[in-house]
Amino acid sequence: MRRKALARDISAAVREICLSFPEAEEVGSHGFPNFRVRGKTFAMYVVNHHGDGRIALWLRSPPGAQEVHVRGEPKRFFVPPYVGPRGWLGVQLDKGLSWKRIAVLVREAYEHVAPPKLAASIGKTLEIRPPTVKPGATEIDPMRSRRAQAVLARLRKICLAWPETSEGLQFGKPIWRAGRKGFALAYYNAGRLKLAFWVGVDRQALLTADKRFTLPKYIGHNGWIELDVHESCDWDEVRGLAFDSYRHFALKRMLGALQR
Repeated sequence: MRRKALARDISAAVREICLSFPEAEEVGSHGFPNFRVRGKTFAMYVVNHHGDGRIALWLRSPPGAQEVHVRGEPKRFFVPPYVGPRGWLGVQLDKGLSWKRIAVLVREAYEHVAPPKLAASIGKTLEIRPPTVKPGATEIDPMRSRRAQAVLARLRKICLAWPETSEGLQFGKPIWRAGRKGFALAYYNAGRLKLAFWVGVDRQALLTADKRFTLPKYIGHNGWIELDVHESCDWDEVRGLAFDSYRHFALKRMLGALQR
């Protein structure tokens, strides 16, 4: 029988489609939902990846499908990073593409990786009503929230007061640099606002005794620490952490200008 489902929002619609196939399961990976069948990923639901502003599915598509879709409808389809060179297809979910068509594309991705017996048992493609709730700006990019903007304004004032500092983006997240080297970062991790600074490996153990501090992924082994500032923070403490991190990366001439 053809199944019908009413989805509240885009994420619910994505799950309704992706989990409708035999033995499909959802697994968290790198902060985004991955949908797999017998250990093989066929779809990833990715929101605002590295600040790109997209609400998208990355799909394991059949050979040649990526080129056809991206060339024919570049406003709705794209080549996703990392997996794009292997033929994966990026599908924008809020650009007017019908959900009936999205369901077909997801089915093709599932069939591409699923064992033949499972793929043959699908039956008719799930029919789903379009989601009625559109994501707000802060759902796409939590750095737009009132709390995040207030923290960024305060941190910006601290970090840009020192010689040869600048603000930019790294993987879509705010970063402050001393010359060319980053010394302060702001981002969301597991739904909470964090600030990261270099403190040195020796100091990490002392700080992590406080539950507000954790070792950040990827850079923790290099002496970085992250501080949870989701609800509140001690700005004198933040200034001290930022200053120590700045001094670690600053060149001699920058430190000399700091002392004058």
